[in-house]
Amino acid sequence: MAEKKVNIAIVGLGFGAEFIPIYQRHPNANMYAICQRSEDSLHEIGDQFGVETRYSSYEEMLEDPEIDAVHINTPIQLHAKHSLMALRAGKHVSCTVPMATTIEECEEIVKTVKETGLKYTMAETVVYSREFLFVKELYEKGELGEIQYLQASHPQDMEGWPEYWERMKPMHYATHVVSPVLGLMNKPAEYVSCFGSGAISDDLAEKSGCPFAVQSAQIKLKGSNVSAHIYRSLFDTARQYRESFDAYGSKKSYEWPLIEGEKPVIHTAKKPEPEIPERVEVPDYGHLLPDEIAPFTQAGVYDAEDSAHLSFIQGGGHGGSHPHLAHEFVSSIVEDREPYPNAVQSANWTCVGLLAHESSMNGGEIKKLPEFTLG
Repeated sequence: MAEKKVNIAIVGLGFGAEFIPIYQRHPNANMYAICQRSEDSLHEIGDQFGVETRYSSYEEMLEDPEIDAVHINTPIQLHAKHSLMALRAGKHVSCTVPMATTIEECEEIVKTVKETGLKYTMAETVVYSREFLFVKELYEKGELGEIQYLQASHPQDMEGWPEYWERMKPMHYATHVVSPVLGLMNKPAEYVSCFGSGAISDDLAEKSGCPFAVQSAQIKLKGSNVSAHIYRSLFDTARQYRESFDAYGSKKSYEWPLIEGEKPVIHTAKKPEPEIPERVEVPDYGHLLPDEIAPFTQAGVYDAEDSAHLSFIQGGGHGGSHPHLAHEFVSSIVEDREPYPNAVQSANWTCVGLLAHESSMNGGEIKKLPEFTLG
């Protein structure tokens, strides 16, 4: 890769702080600036990691001509606004999930990326997790055979999280289950149908505008005979945190363990019945990264659980994905190519969840993905 250095700014230093040392060590990145509304937190983190350029105003930060790219880790309701502000200020954007909370916002981001020629990627952890990379490698080698069916689940108890999660509809935060079932075969969703099930408390239902405890959707992959099933829950459903996906092929199938910490299972066809399943060790994929940041697939910024971000603890370290996300973002800028996922793919993955919620509120009505998400 070229010797070019990309000046990175990070806004939002909760989960976002996980990425500071990764960019500091990336051979083509310069961890230039950080931004946080709380000045106490801003200076504490700036001092901890030795980042000299600090802003408590996002608007002021975007005026800095030295910044090439912005990594956005602000609350979900601000993702679209902050992404558009950065793009219109001439900055490349990597934004944590989801892309936006409305179809219109997704379309505006796609339109702005096309107009500016800048890079946009949604920093979806799952498609850079070691588990996904393992299954993708099996698929690309032909070991799975023909994909017959895909499914994914993301139950999570959000009690105790920031209050805005009580206003979240489950399928509005669905990219962790949408991305692997669409990303494995690299095909967009064509349409979706979703049903709601059960009920959450009246207080939560009033806040979120969604009465269901669980939302489950069926997705039709465009240009394929394959469909996928996904489900999400946020409150009032007894289930250990699980961010899973399964891939069923004609030769082999991969199943996520039912309990976190157990090994996944590979099922192999044409074996005597007792020999079909086999628990496997998923390898690490740090070898795909520059040596300087490869160790970050195995450990986060924070060693102690009491100082780690809650999403990192519950998510099992997000499958070692963080250095892959940073590397993909920086590489796409240096190599002047589309990142994965790009703006159109990110919009498709996000809009599946947005339309799935609409479908569930209308008895499972089929919702077609808009043209701007299909490439």
